[in-house]
Amino acid sequence: MAAASENSRLKVTRFKLNTLLEITKAINENQSQENLVSRYETILRQELGIGKILLYKLSDTWECILCSGVEKENRLVVDAKRDLLCFEDITFISGDNDPSLLPFDIVIPVISNNEHLAVVMIGDIDEESEGVSPVIKHLQFIQTLSNIIVVAIENIRLNEENIRQAAIKKELELASKLQEMLIPDPDKLPGNGPLKVSAFYHPHMDVGGDYYDFIELGEGEYGFCICDVSGKGISAAIIMSNFQANLRAMFDKEITLETLVRKLNDRVNESTKGERFLTMFIGKYNSGTKELIYVNAGHNAPLVYNIDTNTLSTLESHCVGIGMLDEMPLIESRRMVVENRLKLFCYTDGLVEILDEDLVEAGTGHLEPFLTNKAPLAENIMQIVNHHGVLQGNASIFDDVTILGFEFG
Repeated sequence: MAAASENSRLKVTRFKLNTLLEITKAINENQSQENLVSRYETILRQELGIGKILLYKLSDTWECILCSGVEKENRLVVDAKRDLLCFEDITFISGDNDPSLLPFDIVIPVISNNEHLAVVMIGDIDEESEGVSPVIKHLQFIQTLSNIIVVAIENIRLNEENIRQAAIKKELELASKLQEMLIPDPDKLPGNGPLKVSAFYHPHMDVGGDYYDFIELGEGEYGFCICDVSGKGISAAIIMSNFQANLRAMFDKEITLETLVRKLNDRVNESTKGERFLTMFIGKYNSGTKELIYVNAGHNAPLVYNIDTNTLSTLESHCVGIGMLDEMPLIESRRMVVENRLKLFCYTDGLVEILDEDLVEAGTGHLEPFLTNKAPLAENIMQIVNHHGVLQGNASIFDDVTILGFEFG
């Protein structure tokens, strides 16, 4: 009898070791979740004679990853969060438990660091003709095996998520580089002579919906714009790139700003179907006549500092944003002759929606001290950028930050 008992224990030990080795080998071979769950099911049903198995795993939510030998209606009745989190130890189900659990015999929780990772429910256990069911002897083993399987599956999920995030990151990096190619290089903008142009562009995320442009139209005439697409991220960046292509194709010396704005409105409506819009300040400047023509389509009014008279004002013009309406109503373009030394400071929302220490939007008041001086505008812009920590990830900035500035005279 003693020898028979010893042989029986040895057989059980070998079974457990072989099973764990088999599962470990499968994990090391990076087998899929489906294969691991299938092996787990085979061990419990064929080797241990378990008829019903429900395995719930917790990742972001509770998910049933194995339902074997269980009627669909019984699976739907069980709510893992509601019915199973109360079990902290292996528990035999009785009439005192929730009625939804009665089709099963035993609940086996899988817990690590006092947190539930999974819960196994088993039922229809094959009984030996004499003695205790072999499954009862293996409950701790089933718990250990379940723990190994669940942790391996979670690692698979995390690895796949890391791979997915890495792929997204690479795509965003490529999109960011492509977007940078669409926006003029600030270092290549005119920096000398009667017209000096400075710019700064910083998307809140890898890509953004802000845009600025500066175009030499010929014969001493220049076109420029600064825009802000509603929304953020990839979708706003796609609209921006489409807008850039249309603007570049249509903006020439002959076209009036009124006609250009109407055509851009049509193109934006065609591409966004009325779901997105953009605000824009757009202008033309003739260095010979010193005439500046501009239209403000729902954008922030640029600041103008007159160096000679030491006065600060705004360029006001009233027109709805591009893509807000199917047809543009009256477009108000304005003209001015630049007779003094001026700084023209154009910007997007990200620069004025910065929250101060009282969690109130800063507005333009924080910009004025940086502009109202005789220092070069390029220097003013970098002082603003540095003061607000734009490049350092200031947490009070919630949008793209774009600046386009001009010095006349």
